[in-house]
Amino acid sequence: MGRVKNKKVKRIARALLEKFPNLFTTDFEHNKLKIKEMQQELNLSKKERNQIAGYIVRLVKQQTKKKEEEQ
Repeated sequence: MGRVKNKKVKRIARALLEKFPNLFTTDFEHNKLKIKEMQQELNLSKKERNQIAGYIVRLVKQQTKKKEEEQ
């Protein structure tokens, strides 16, 4: 069983994905760098940044799977 992400991580990840839908991909390293560029606005620790990047990967995969099922 995996670990559960806290509300802060989920809230920020969803907000970033909604605000910048084409910026993030299923590549964790790419997402981590993009979040690091926004670091000053978000004021996150390294651990939080990594958790958010990982959760965004999961959300992007879910969105692509959902789009494929609709077609």
